[in-house]
Amino acid sequence: MCGINGLVGKNTDRENVLQNLQKMNLQILHRGPDEDGFFLEQNGDRTVGMAMRRLSIIDLSSGKQPIFSEDGTKVIVFNGEIYNYRELKADLINQGVEFSTHSDTEVILKLYEHYGVESFRMLDGMYAFSIYDKSLGVVFIARDYFGEKPLYYQHTSKGLIWASELKSIMSVVERKPSISEDGLRLYFQLTYIPAPFTIYDGIRKLEANTYIAYDITNNAVVLNSIHSDEVERTLSISLNEAKKTVKELVQESVLSRSVADVPLGTFLSGGVDSSIVSLCLAQSSQQKINTFSIGFEKKTFDETQKSREVAKLIGSNHREFIIGEKDLAIHTDDILLNFDEPFADSSALPSYIVARKTKEYVKVALTGDGGDEVFGGYNKYLIGGINSRYTNVVPEFVHKYILRLVSTLAKQKEDERGMRFKLRKVLSAIDYNNAFYYNIIKLGFSDVDIDRYLLNDGIEDNVFQYYQRRLNTSNTLTDFRMIDKMISLEGDMITKVDRTSMLASLECRAPFLNKRLWDYTNSLPEHLLLNGSNKKYILKKAFEDQFPHRFLEKTKQGFGVPVGDWLRNGMRVELLSYIDRGFLMKQNIFNVDEITSMVQNHINSVEDNSFKVWTFFCFQKWYKYNYEK
Repeated sequence: MCGINGLVGKNTDRENVLQNLQKMNLQILHRGPDEDGFFLEQNGDRTVGMAMRRLSIIDLSSGKQPIFSEDGTKVIVFNGEIYNYRELKADLINQGVEFSTHSDTEVILKLYEHYGVESFRMLDGMYAFSIYDKSLGVVFIARDYFGEKPLYYQHTSKGLIWASELKSIMSVVERKPSISEDGLRLYFQLTYIPAPFTIYDGIRKLEANTYIAYDITNNAVVLNSIHSDEVERTLSISLNEAKKTVKELVQESVLSRSVADVPLGTFLSGGVDSSIVSLCLAQSSQQKINTFSIGFEKKTFDETQKSREVAKLIGSNHREFIIGEKDLAIHTDDILLNFDEPFADSSALPSYIVARKTKEYVKVALTGDGGDEVFGGYNKYLIGGINSRYTNVVPEFVHKYILRLVSTLAKQKEDERGMRFKLRKVLSAIDYNNAFYYNIIKLGFSDVDIDRYLLNDGIEDNVFQYYQRRLNTSNTLTDFRMIDKMISLEGDMITKVDRTSMLASLECRAPFLNKRLWDYTNSLPEHLLLNGSNKKYILKKAFEDQFPHRFLEKTKQGFGVPVGDWLRNGMRVELLSYIDRGFLMKQNIFNVDEITSMVQNHINSVEDNSFKVWTFFCFQKWYKYNYEK
């Protein structure tokens, strides 16, 4: 596991290029504290440079990068893990290919030499890598199927810069880019910014399942998909057959993701996904596995009892970390600012703490991430079918009246997602133009909120059009899951886990994020995923005999964090500084009176605006750090 950086430009001063690469590498020291590596070469009037930082997980002694082909015409830097590299290597050896290391990085390069860009489709793993092919004068930059490993890039008339983290690019740009209007709107609606957008104009995220072919001579970028997302649906399959296949695929994936030359454990929350991953790892291990969980001093947010039950069942070496506001206060700046752009998923805070504490015992942790998307586990999937039934019965003018009525309900004053919150959320999401699910995933500001709180002249009204063009329906469970894979999984869940774990120099692996598993669940009849109100039906049926009766049916509230309370208390002074009238006027982003009123109402417990105020707070912290230093 590591981080990569690279640049191609007209600058022929090798020393200056090297200094820029070193500067970029220093920004991601946390991603690879074990070693670094550099490559520089002149290509006509351009200089090609690549660099990396490494966290050694596989082939500790000989896996140093960059790695070169035998003839020296191809070179690679790589971030991630290839889980099927041993099988791929064996196939190549059978064809007479020789290897000089035991690393998965060399396997990628040898595959490319043998099969070209088609080799990218053979990789099962999480990765971002760049290959410079001198014979073609092309740099290939690829990102894995789900987007587990990040990749940012900036393409200008002067050349191309790419990096694992945005901070590396920002350390060498000539001037700070302006804020992207699309990125701004996406952030305030979603609380994060999915690929290909970023908060900056002119800087992009490489989308998941995509590679860049960059022609050095012509300074031309072409984007290409690696895999097709089209899957043939199974019309008929028995429950027992589906159970058997799901169980085998999950077990195989856990086993493939447990290959490491360093200590390994699991994050165990006590929910369905992490419990099954921990069970499978324990069953495949010759010794007790290590499991880790986190809880909160505020009992309504603490669920450590569930993780204890599973730890006892599988006989793991289990460790719990109980945290409160004070534990997070000293790390909040480091955690939030490490995302390099505004990011308001509050579960990032405890995610970092558990990663940091887990790093004291192991170097790799398996997680249950992706289980909800792969198997249909979110509550929002249950309400996904409401829109068509509702809009067929209720005229739009009646719905608008209902919305006004619901808005008059007594407002919540506590930081809890109560029934009134959920009712307003569902009714506000109702859409008569097939955009219901896009409204459901907006965790921050609604369209009405955007118009009310932001000075949004010139901002594109519907920035989701980019995604809607790629997936032109949003009516079925499969549609909902595809939207989540494209937007929420890549932009929120995966980003959170990568940045917080890498900040702690811990590698996290997610067995459910396996293309074979995803393709299989996509091929199943939808009732095997969501059976009435029973979410993740086939996954729970596949493993129900491994747990106490109805254990997998227990509800779990998720990685909730009481940020609403914290904003009224420990973070109050900082929050108030962000609504300073002079500061807001200078920013020229917000409607000063409206945003101030929203924050004050929350602080004074007039109404609970936890999620909107936290979204505002995280943006202002990012803005002040990046534009007011």
